[in-house]
Amino acid sequence: MNRKRQSLLASIFGVLVCSYAAQAQTAPPTILQIDISNVVEYFEDTTDLSKLATVPGVTTPVPAANFRKFVQIGDIVAVNGQPAKGTFTFNARSVILRTAPNPGEAIADTTRNTLHDVAFEILSGDGSPIGTIMAMGLGVGSPTPGAPLAITQGNNAIAGGTGAFLGARGMMGQAMTAQTIAVRQASMTEDPSNRIANGGGRIRFVAELIPMTRPDIPATPIGPAVFHADFSPVTAAKPAKAGEILIVKATGLGPTVPGVDPGQPFPSDVLQPVNSPVGVSVNGQPAEVVNAIGWPGQVDTFRVDFRMPNGGATGTAAIQLTAAWITGAAVGIPVQ
Repeated sequence: MNRKRQSLLASIFGVLVCSYAAQAQTAPPTILQIDISNVVEYFEDTTDLSKLATVPGVTTPVPAANFRKFVQIGDIVAVNGQPAKGTFTFNARSVILRTAPNPGEAIADTTRNTLHDVAFEILSGDGSPIGTIMAMGLGVGSPTPGAPLAITQGNNAIAGGTGAFLGARGMMGQAMTAQTIAVRQASMTEDPSNRIANGGGRIRFVAELIPMTRPDIPATPIGPAVFHADFSPVTAAKPAKAGEILIVKATGLGPTVPGVDPGQPFPSDVLQPVNSPVGVSVNGQPAEVVNAIGWPGQVDTFRVDFRMPNGGATGTAAIQLTAAWITGAAVGIPVQ
């Protein structure tokens, strides 16, 4: 084998090794538990369009039949146990599939109840928009193989998202063990402006989310991009201390407010806060986040200031970022 070919093969092998190493360090998919309240299921049970959404009180729908269309509406109240806001919509048609069907049900090799699309438009607790997750799939029946164990039914593919969830993919389903109040069924003649007053159910969807980007603390020649308040790097010669405010130079935290066009640097005259909830953990414990902003003059680069917790162990501490509940890979910094 000549030297030129040996060199080429060595280069290819090096690229493959580096690629494998990079993949091994990639953070796993993010699990989102989305809790939804005041869920009402409105059945299309009238052909008189003038009667739609006109009845102020609680209605009783005509019993559902196969191929019937219905819409669910609910309020997002929490994501991964943190208070949130937003709107859940579920647009479906009954497609009752059974291996041993009753009259009116469809014979099939699988057991399902609906064919649907679903949207989660998620806001932070103060009402600021974070992003939307869009999915489509099949309702009821067994969860898909490999789904998070909390999912007990449904087979849905995450088709994409917007905002902090731009380009997301993955799978999701329902956790019926967390459905503390049954979804209320109503006629489409019922006025949905009274949905909360008339009452509804409480449900939980669980998503295995694979984001297009995730929070990251890039490496520098002397370690992760973590700095003291004077912008000197955190190193073994100058380690972090308990109670100290540190500066992280991060990527992948998503949109900011008021925002910039994609690919454009953050302005220097107006600070741009990240519009998603940003968290920092130190050795798995939450740390106080002082601010999270776009780094002026840079593209998709952010400054996160946080306070090192008191009472932590010395040696090496694992620092990890989250944004919009999406978790990045941990990096280690020396701590005194």
